[in-house]
Amino acid sequence: MSVSSPARYVGGEVNSVMKTLTPGMVRFAMCFPDVYEIGMSHLGIQILYDMFNRYDDVWCERVYSPWLDLDKIMREKKIPLFALESQEPVKNFDFLGITLQYEMCYTNVLQVLDLSGIPLLAKDRTEEDPIVIGGGPCSYNPEPIAEFFDLFYIGEGETAYRKLLDVYKEVKEKGGSRQEFLLRAAREVSGMYVPSLYEVSYKEDGTIASFVPTKEGVPAKITKEIVMDLDNAPYPEKPVVPFIRATQDRVVLEIQRGCIRGCRFCQAGQLYRPVREKSLETLKYYATTMLDSTGQEEISLSSLSSSDYSHLEELVDFLMTTCQEKKVNISLPSLRIDAFSLDVMGKVQDVKKSSLTFAPEAGSQRLRNVINKGLTEEVILKGAGLAFEGGWSRVKLYFMLGLPFETEEDIRGIAELSNKIAALYYEVVPKEKRNGPVQIVSSTSFFIPKPFTPFQWAPMCTKEQFLDKAALTKQAVREQLNQKRIKYNWHEADVSVLEGVFARGDRKVADVILKAYEKGCIYDAWGEYFKYQTWVDCFQECNVDMDFYTTRTRSDEEVFPWDFLDCGVNRAFLLREWKRAAEAVVTPNCKMQCQGCGAARFGGGICFEQRGGDAV
Repeated sequence: MSVSSPARYVGGEVNSVMKTLTPGMVRFAMCFPDVYEIGMSHLGIQILYDMFNRYDDVWCERVYSPWLDLDKIMREKKIPLFALESQEPVKNFDFLGITLQYEMCYTNVLQVLDLSGIPLLAKDRTEEDPIVIGGGPCSYNPEPIAEFFDLFYIGEGETAYRKLLDVYKEVKEKGGSRQEFLLRAAREVSGMYVPSLYEVSYKEDGTIASFVPTKEGVPAKITKEIVMDLDNAPYPEKPVVPFIRATQDRVVLEIQRGCIRGCRFCQAGQLYRPVREKSLETLKYYATTMLDSTGQEEISLSSLSSSDYSHLEELVDFLMTTCQEKKVNISLPSLRIDAFSLDVMGKVQDVKKSSLTFAPEAGSQRLRNVINKGLTEEVILKGAGLAFEGGWSRVKLYFMLGLPFETEEDIRGIAELSNKIAALYYEVVPKEKRNGPVQIVSSTSFFIPKPFTPFQWAPMCTKEQFLDKAALTKQAVREQLNQKRIKYNWHEADVSVLEGVFARGDRKVADVILKAYEKGCIYDAWGEYFKYQTWVDCFQECNVDMDFYTTRTRSDEEVFPWDFLDCGVNRAFLLREWKRAAEAVVTPNCKMQCQGCGAARFGGGICFEQRGGDAV
């Protein structure tokens, strides 16, 4: 039997950390529950790996989900899952930390536990098993997988881990049990959620009646951890360089966290508030240091909205000079398509080979107002025109289908806007200056309501409704004058439905996830291995209704599975924004002024500037 890409498992990469084990050293296995190439592209793990290994009393190693070929061999040969640096079994570690970036990796979490020889259910673990801790954006509704974790870290990892590790060492030195550690963690360390210390009761209709702690001193509300001073927060000077090409094979320079935009569908915009910037001098230091320590040939700016970084122009000027000297490429994602951005991208990209990306999200202005996108058709067309004049001829457009209050007119608007952009190319670019015909790629994903967004109350479409909407979009594209210049594709509807269940699910969903894993579901995020019918069968066998978590309309007062968490945005604010979305349907051209900065927003929008403020 052979294994594809054995370099995924050997360790020893440039800048990986090897330590000598000493008495009392805490061993932490940091896991990304997907294949190596994707896990190695995750910035969060790089940050925590670097931070942990700066501690003399901690050795942090990495582990990823084995690909299916090695998975089979490990099961047949009874080889336990091992960490990359020491090649020692994960079961021998003190902690197994699993980052939860995407709901469709939940069965891979069980794969990692299973191959490690760790009981899948937290209640079955003994003193010989690692503490299994989860973190990342999916931990903002941990309930569907709460049964599999001992502990969740809610928020940004740079703040509370040192205290958590100190508590663990104190308990171990006194001969205390894992239950004693978990109780002390919940009581003494902010941001820690221990599912076994909370009890959930349900109403007859299946909604939550109460969610309460079972031990004195355990907080009823858990507040996320947040780093306010990014300049002094840990950040890797020597990121690990993979032996094989990773999905994001480059130096990543995080310039800020948070987003000033107030898109009502966007969970990240809520979870990572407020906006926090790194200083220009800090970014210059890390850019040069990381390029020198890795030998990478590309550097990328990382943020939710790079255009909103206040020193972007100075930073780009510095990077262009530095990268030209080192012959390094610059990647500039998350930029608004305006004159400045296009000028910069024109200098750092080969415009004949690259495409530009716009994310209108909705096909009509009415629906963009509903989702508080803050982007008009005029702005979109102006940006596209500037791009065409600058030499680009390929444009990618991203939309969502199934948004709240969507109509057939909104759906047809996707095709119409795509056609207008295609036609614009021939209007603004003389024939002799065209880089071939224009190419428009319009892609639609299906809307999934997420916790801690104004749309957490919204019903979601069924698989059949999603596919009908995609078919209507495809038909509308074919009706356009420039249809041959527009390529349309869409996301898988069945995956979206399951993701919607996990996003707003409760503890009852755990039984389904476990049964699906036992029936062979794994790598569900990979379309070729996703077994939708198996999942449907598992829901039926567990007597759990998928529609209860997706298509059902929720009342204003319903208790959500994640209401015991505080992400920094209160429920009253989110509910008010949900109501304003409905108001924007009937008053689509209403502009409201923000008390904080005076900015006018369409459709009852909210201002997310750092100065704060509400719409009036």
